[in-house]
Amino acid sequence: MRNNLRKHLTVLLACFCIGSGSAQPMLRRLMELPPFERAVLIIKHYETLHSPEHWPTIGYGHVVQPGEAYHKGVQLTELQADALLRKDLRKFCALYRSYGADSLLLACLSYNCGPARVIGGNGYRKSRLLRRIEAGDRNIRADYLSFCHYKGKCHFGIRRRRWIEYQLLCSNSK
Repeated sequence: MRNNLRKHLTVLLACFCIGSGSAQPMLRRLMELPPFERAVLIIKHYETLHSPEHWPTIGYGHVVQPGEAYHKGVQLTELQADALLRKDLRKFCALYRSYGADSLLLACLSYNCGPARVIGGNGYRKSRLLRRIEAGDRNIRADYLSFCHYKGKCHFGIRRRRWIEYQLLCSNSK
């Protein structure tokens, strides 16, 4: 099942990046999935299943927190990693529940960047993206795509990830 879903996402990426017309039926099937499932697929595609040498990052990008019962050197199974990803994503969705249809988009962003980058805290100010959403401004694409930097530089792979997330999850991009 995972390989089939990965193929859907790969075809989707090809469709967006290359504009291949033959990918339209696959895109339609992907868009028929519930938004939460689309978000899970995107995260799995970009995070991949981390191995023990990536400690303290495990599963699909979960960073082990103090007090969690995970041990260095242990590889999570795909099912364990999937369950952990879904648990984390639901936690982030709950954090942004008051933002309605944008909660999943904000949750996806927080899963990758951390919630402090979005809502503020730990030395960060509230993001311009969140301020726009709170003000009712639906012109958020540029602000969402701006979360594409790694070590201070724009990273093409992260920008592509943001673009895919925006296209598949943003409540006003349809």
